[in-house]
Amino acid sequence: MKAIKPHLPALPDYPYTTAQALIKLDQNESPYGLPAELKAELASRLAELPLNRYPRMHAETLAERIADFEGWPESGVVVGPGSNTIIFALVAAAQNILDVQPSFVHYEHSAHLLGAPYKAVLLREGFELPVEEIQQALSEGEPGVFFLPNPHTPTGAFFALERVAAIAQTAAAEEWLMVVDEAYYQFAPADMKRQAQGELHLAILRTFSKAWGLAGARAGYLLASDEVARVVRNLLPPFGVPSLTVLAVELALEHPGYVAEAVEKVRRERDRVYLELKAHPVWDAYPSHTNFLLIRTPDAEAAYQGLLKRGVLVRRQDHIPGLEGAIRVTIGTPVENDAFLQAAFELAKEEWGKEKEPDDATGED
Repeated sequence: MKAIKPHLPALPDYPYTTAQALIKLDQNESPYGLPAELKAELASRLAELPLNRYPRMHAETLAERIADFEGWPESGVVVGPGSNTIIFALVAAAQNILDVQPSFVHYEHSAHLLGAPYKAVLLREGFELPVEEIQQALSEGEPGVFFLPNPHTPTGAFFALERVAAIAQTAAAEEWLMVVDEAYYQFAPADMKRQAQGELHLAILRTFSKAWGLAGARAGYLLASDEVARVVRNLLPPFGVPSLTVLAVELALEHPGYVAEAVEKVRRERDRVYLELKAHPVWDAYPSHTNFLLIRTPDAEAAYQGLLKRGVLVRRQDHIPGLEGAIRVTIGTPVENDAFLQAAFELAKEEWGKEKEPDDATGED
């Protein structure tokens, strides 16, 4: 079709397919969401919301609330209907895209859709951050946007801030914009916000979809310099953040205490599930600083289908280079996690003919 840019029809779809299951652990959503009393308050406020009117052009009132919450200049806050839309706008603005591999697939997907030159640097063994290799890549060719998720998705690794800061210094010297995607920062020991304040070449991307439990509301935001924020804001559609979204997020920002409680519950369950999986005879789980676990299996398709057969939906990750055999499981409620663990060990016995050894169950060598 001549009306369409010729590179677009040949591109693969975004790599996600869903399935019906009793227990949904495939999209890194919070198992808790808004507390009941806040849901009731949201319903009350919704009755007064003038849905016949357009929302603010760029969610300015919400940007102001976020600026107050984050201690960031309002002019440097960009709000979008999900952080994915902000990533898309950043890619649209960029001359080049630099990434690590494996990584969040939306960076590369957006680059291919928009025809932006794309390059990725492989993580080292054990998902270690290759600082020198990234610095070398930043020094070559025209500058652009470098995306670095930290905590890292899809592995759950956390990169030490001094190593991230060293890369940020090179990015600034070479006039790249480094975007640290902190979608899971509430689950990590530290973040880069302080280092990014006042910096032209360093920005922070965050979301309300994970720890805040508002994935259905679709809201994300960028903390950047005034210059970068203005460009990104202009690339987002006007009136793009619905009034319903603004209402839900502003209410959550008025009561942020529930987030810490939910995060602590997820952390405890994440560590419990990780320790339980150490006794699995054929699966290897990686340590995580997020609300999910990456697990290496002998056969991702068999693991995915076997869990689905038992009513548990997880996410295959074996399409990503370097993650052969890998699946990813979101940490859910204790009941959901127990069901996943039971299915995982049943599958080991059925699919690979192996059972949990007594010594492994106690953690002894």
